[in-house]
Amino acid sequence: MARQLRFEYPGAVYHIMARGDGGKCIFPGKEDHLSFLQWLAHVCGSHGWRVHAWVLMGNHFHLLLETPEPNLSAGMRVLLGTFSQAWNIRHQRRGHVFQGRYKAVPVAGGRAADAHYFKVVADYIHLNPARAKLAGGGQGRLAAYPWSSLRHFAKGEPPPWLEINRVLDAFQLSHDRRGRTAYVTWLESRAASDGGKIDEAAMEALRKGWYLGEEGFKDKLLAMVDKARAKIRKQGHHAGGAVAAHHEREAERIIRVMAAKLDLPSGSAELAKLRKGHPDKVRCAALVRLRTAMENEWIAARLAMGGSTYVSSLVNRLLRDAKERRTLAAHERALDAENEKVEK
Repeated sequence: MARQLRFEYPGAVYHIMARGDGGKCIFPGKEDHLSFLQWLAHVCGSHGWRVHAWVLMGNHFHLLLETPEPNLSAGMRVLLGTFSQAWNIRHQRRGHVFQGRYKAVPVAGGRAADAHYFKVVADYIHLNPARAKLAGGGQGRLAAYPWSSLRHFAKGEPPPWLEINRVLDAFQLSHDRRGRTAYVTWLESRAASDGGKIDEAAMEALRKGWYLGEEGFKDKLLAMVDKARAKIRKQGHHAGGAVAAHHEREAERIIRVMAAKLDLPSGSAELAKLRKGHPDKVRCAALVRLRTAMENEWIAARLAMGGSTYVSSLVNRLLRDAKERRTLAAHERALDAENEKVEK
């Protein structure tokens, strides 16, 4: 099965989520909650992690996590592995505790213009018990839910591995009791008034996004993908929005460079004025297919070449021609040279 790409770099912030295998409850009792927090504290100490918000929710958990060193995967192996072993021993069970791979979405840092996304994740995590009708409003105080970092914001006595000031900074609140109280009161009012609901745009980003941040943050992540492009060209090596975005951006670059080289227009509307099987369009299509994972359907629409079957037929015919293959190889060298120029 294709694997989701992991972004690891110094100072990365992630929204981490993992569910119980088959939807089973992974925190049925107090011992399970305490065991997870014990191992989380251990990994924070051994790997230098900083947690900014967390919640344990029966069959899943959420973390807003910062890794000063690029060691997310190594730390998560320890956290989930040791917790799972202890869980199986405690419950006299065997097999997987968690369902598949954990989800790790990079989040833009909680400062300056990027603070919005940091706040969205912190709120989403802390309001989870309200949405599940476990705390908040008619179910009592949200901050009274025992398995969430919000109680530490209320009391002001976080464990060493929980850094509450980053969330307060994102909301431009002071680090003292007044700032903490303002943050907790804000969440309590949301829990009471609308059950902790998150606005639809934020929920869509949280559910489907492969990153949370502005375009500049996305570009930073895609630059990391570019450095590893030799590996991710292998279709199926990774999956997910980051790689899909990388391939589309690379396809657009190929079309732009080749259009200039072959004296073609680069816009779809102008390309539509040329016949569907124009030889230079076919060369562009072949290069896009050889160097990216873009589907024939996308190529057909972008280069105004009719249907995906027609594109496939034309490209396959071109690739069977030895002379055309040599020409494509020369074009590929030119594309690589252009890339190296940009990277310098």
